[in-house]
Amino acid sequence: MILEKFNLKGKSGIVTGAGSGIGLGLATGLVQAGAEIAIAGRNLEKLEKAAEALRQYGGPVIPLQTDMGKMEDIKSLVENTVQEFGKIDFLFNNAGIIRRNPCEDFLESDWDDMLNINLKGPFFLAQAVAREMISRKIKGKIVNTTSLIAEQGGKRVPAYAASKGGLAQVTKTMANDWAQYNIQVNAIGPGWVKTELTQALREDTQRNEEISGRIPMGRWADPLDLAGAAVFLASDASDYITGQTIFVDGGWLSS
Repeated sequence: MILEKFNLKGKSGIVTGAGSGIGLGLATGLVQAGAEIAIAGRNLEKLEKAAEALRQYGGPVIPLQTDMGKMEDIKSLVENTVQEFGKIDFLFNNAGIIRRNPCEDFLESDWDDMLNINLKGPFFLAQAVAREMISRKIKGKIVNTTSLIAEQGGKRVPAYAASKGGLAQVTKTMANDWAQYNIQVNAIGPGWVKTELTQALREDTQRNEEISGRIPMGRWADPLDLAGAAVFLASDASDYITGQTIFVDGGWLSS
């Protein structure tokens, strides 16, 4: 039956940037669907609190402190997940940072940090996970978090736009290279979501009104609004979908 294809019982994987916000929303959906997961991020205290909250839905859930800007952390994340669960069925590459400044004032250091964490880190984590999947002949799912800014330029976010646009394109390349191994690679493109990263925008009355007024559904997304797409892309229900981005934006890109 079709609903059985959405069941993630017996599947294990990684969600990065899962201490709060979008990552925690993705992780919540995956655990509720039966998956066992490693949640990764830089703030161990946040991860431990998130893991405790997620365990009410199932588990196991293990927190693994990880800096996506460090290759040794990426290697350890994969090794520790395999050691804990024996395999990796899916990866959600969600960790990322954002820094805002007009293009004429944007700092080289901010540019380098964002491309390193938002693009380089996710690529090499996906590579490490794919190698595990290939060596174990696992039908795998890799899902990258891009953004509607991958399609539009946004304002005051040149490095973020470059990193998310690059991640959207490399998603397609990975999908093409790894289809032969039965690994599907897709992306979720969130719209405007209520997280710590967008708090300043929501507190800016004028900017908040500009954004909210253009969203056809009339509201910012809650992180749990992305959980359904996450479960779908991690599940057997999406076995013939690869190289795609599902935008969860309340209709923003169509408006």
